[in-house]
Amino acid sequence: MLMRECFPFYASDGFECKLERVRVAHGASPHGPVLLVHGAGVRSTIFEPPVEMTLVRYLAEAGYDVWLENWRASIDFPPSQWTLDQAAAYDHPAAVRKVIDVTGASTVKAVIHCQGSTSFMLSAAAGLLPQVSVIVSNAVSLHPIIPRISKFKIVCCTPLLGCLTPDLNPQWAIEPKTYLQKALVGLVRLTHHECDNDVCKFTSFTYGTGFPVLWRHENLNEATHEWIRHEFASVPISFFKQMSRSVRAGQLVGASHLSTLPKYIAAQPAKTQARMVFLTGDKNVCFLPESQMRTYLFFNEQRRNFHSFHLLAGYGHLDVFIGQRAAVDVFPIILDELNRPTH
Repeated sequence: MLMRECFPFYASDGFECKLERVRVAHGASPHGPVLLVHGAGVRSTIFEPPVEMTLVRYLAEAGYDVWLENWRASIDFPPSQWTLDQAAAYDHPAAVRKVIDVTGASTVKAVIHCQGSTSFMLSAAAGLLPQVSVIVSNAVSLHPIIPRISKFKIVCCTPLLGCLTPDLNPQWAIEPKTYLQKALVGLVRLTHHECDNDVCKFTSFTYGTGFPVLWRHENLNEATHEWIRHEFASVPISFFKQMSRSVRAGQLVGASHLSTLPKYIAAQPAKTQARMVFLTGDKNVCFLPESQMRTYLFFNEQRRNFHSFHLLAGYGHLDVFIGQRAAVDVFPIILDELNRPTH
């Protein structure tokens, strides 16, 4: 049985975020705290799909004190025009401090996904997360590389969409209200025939080009494919603008002009001693596997034979965590890397 506690916390700029702590009831957590960080347009429940064994339960039963971070991109909060810089400078350092304050631990480990990964890695590389000892990153980190057609789409369409709407929202597929929303839902239905789940198809329109983009359908059970209808919502145009600049540059580009973050984080040595573990599915069409390989090589140049890279056969983007066989194919790799010595 798992025990849950909620801990609201304030980011350094005053944005109210929240953490959820999950532990085995009446049991010890000898391995200490591990922080799970979700991506854009979702929330921390993305790590708990309707499968027999979730990553949260897997890590808790393996002896970890699991913390789920809902940062400003979480769909549990009102939509806002956030940037990766804001999350890196304000949200993640505050979340790590809160975990340490509550647990009394000296270090924290982290499992991070997609834009939770880019922003968390940005924070770590800038030296803002000295308490984090191990980071397991999925899909993309400091070097976002996407398919050519996706690059054309984000570079050319973002300025136009920015004039028409403040965000994109897969929930429009359930209940479109404006003429623009109805038009986009119609476009998605016209061009996507890979399944009967309109939210699933709209996520593919939102996050790239593919059929689908975020997972391999064969990796999801029927319950999870239905569950995603209510797990994806607003993603702001401010994010797409920053990602457009970043994919053109081949590395993360700052958007908020914050003094604690350089504009080009990968143009200088990383200011972190954390051991990095890079995961990606070999079928990932949201961010190509080259994304993670480039960041792995960036860190490997600074400290050779210390970091790790894993190419996950048969997996795409998010099915690394929500796939019906992820507990067999992926979670043991994550646990092994978390348990490895950091020196």
